[in-house]
Amino acid sequence: MLDDRAKLLLKALVERYIAEGQPVGSRTLSRASGLELSPATIRNVMSDLEELGLIASPHTSAGRIPTARGYRLFVDTMLTAQREQMATPSLPPDQPQRVIANAAQLLSNLSHFVGVVMAPKRSSVFRHIEFLRLSDRRYLVIMVSPDGDVQNRVVFTDTDYTQQQLVEGANFLNANYAGLAIEQVRERLKTEVEQLRGEIGKLMKTAVDASSEAMAQAQDEVIISGERNLLAVTDFSSDMTHLRKAFELFEQKTQLMRLLDVSSQAAGVRIFIGGESQVVPFEELSIVSAPYEVDGQVVGTLGVIGPTRMPYDRMIQIVDITSRLVSNALSHHKG
Repeated sequence: MLDDRAKLLLKALVERYIAEGQPVGSRTLSRASGLELSPATIRNVMSDLEELGLIASPHTSAGRIPTARGYRLFVDTMLTAQREQMATPSLPPDQPQRVIANAAQLLSNLSHFVGVVMAPKRSSVFRHIEFLRLSDRRYLVIMVSPDGDVQNRVVFTDTDYTQQQLVEGANFLNANYAGLAIEQVRERLKTEVEQLRGEIGKLMKTAVDASSEAMAQAQDEVIISGERNLLAVTDFSSDMTHLRKAFELFEQKTQLMRLLDVSSQAAGVRIFIGGESQVVPFEELSIVSAPYEVDGQVVGTLGVIGPTRMPYDRMIQIVDITSRLVSNALSHHKG
């Protein structure tokens, strides 16, 4: 456990390093902390903090910089996000896709880093389903969701069906499964398909599998805005390897998806500090994220990706405000 003096010095060191990006020496720290301490005392405390793995001295420099553990302690216990009134922009509640794209851009513009938004999980519940014959063994599945969203999917089958069979299959699904999620229908069909007349059962199974796949693909959408902002961050521009790694992360959207999925399971703003876990694989990057809701249900996550040395207070506010804006715009859109 740190005593108050050590906490104050660590806080001053992290804030100074975030502001200037240079290793902090004991003389600077003495001035920044406002504590009347001798340089020898400060050096002792710094040495203790280093032993605890909270700060480190890079190369031959006399100064120290925070480690991932140091940032974590700072973020968890010393950060007081001043809720200064940021000029709150608005997101017009038109098409949900546009709200998401605007939100990514807004996060990027306000933070001067990278804005990232995981598109809302689409409801896989269907209200109505229809089959249309396109050609031999090729059919169009039309699914209508409860809020009127229409999805089309072309399926190929081994058997050729008559229009009468297609109508019969659709009627059966609509009568027995409307209002259920596609995944539930899929599970129920596995057990019930035996009792259905063989051929139509197969058609339904093919259609439901294809729709389920379509839903899964629709979920994989991450909107990223402002990657080029990282070119201006000195921590990156001085080392192209760091920058390349960061851009690889944006390329591998699946990795970002996993990360944002983790954030959507917790309420409020979460901070992932690079290098402290496998979640953020690069020491130089941190992510501040928060879930957003539609009518009280968490449907996605958004956040800011920037250098570990970023002004966390301000990023927390930006992410918090944007998640509220998106929640309001999307809930309003549905209503």
